[in-house]
Amino acid sequence: MQPFQPLNPSLSGAASAAGFSSIELPDLVAVVEAQLQQAIVAGRLGPGERIVEAELARQMGISRAPVREAARRLESQGLLVSRPRHGFAVRTITPKEIDDLFQVRIGLERMATGLACQQATEAQLAQLQARVDEMVAQAPRLAQAERVTLDLGIHAYLCEISGNAYLQRLFNNMQTEIRMILALTEGSYRDPALIAESHQPLVQALLRRDAQAADHALHHHLVEGQEHVQALFKPSPPAPSNPSPTPP
Repeated sequence: MQPFQPLNPSLSGAASAAGFSSIELPDLVAVVEAQLQQAIVAGRLGPGERIVEAELARQMGISRAPVREAARRLESQGLLVSRPRHGFAVRTITPKEIDDLFQVRIGLERMATGLACQQATEAQLAQLQARVDEMVAQAPRLAQAERVTLDLGIHAYLCEISGNAYLQRLFNNMQTEIRMILALTEGSYRDPALIAESHQPLVQALLRRDAQAADHALHHHLVEGQEHVQALFKPSPPAPSNPSPTPP
């Protein structure tokens, strides 16, 4: 059997010389994963809401297999839970899980703050200030999901300029769950600009290389946020029962 020969060998050589490469289809699972993740962290898919694979596949114009694999990936990230015979659903976060997450987050970021005071360059601290200034300027005009992205970006950059790659990696692993909690609670604040401004004491202390003041500012900032979340997730007290009428 003769090997395939192009109809016009000169065209084949020209294409090769031009540097064309094979075209790969996009990773459908990654695309579905990104869309689902965005819907969850933006609050469009709420806690406990079921992921209907067939309906999502129909809307996206794909088979159910990529949807199922994307759901498995999000389950490993803590965003979805698998229910026997019911498929996947958005994870419902308990008050205890929120407290545990904040406890670890506060510890990591306090360590990052101390390291940043010692090791961050002036340029890095100036960049941190610029990020906060951007959030302050844009907060009143941005959608909730965009404000959450800016807020979390400030804290992620603080971990980055700590100079500790392992600390940064740990924080990155927590970001998805933190983003989910922020998406559920950020809209309950009356003044988005106030949230943005609350980062300023931390940055000002870092610029002075005042580790004690920076630690205090960060701790106050995060604990205040934790208390706000706790108040939102605290179950409402039961309504008092009607007392028995007093006999005459």
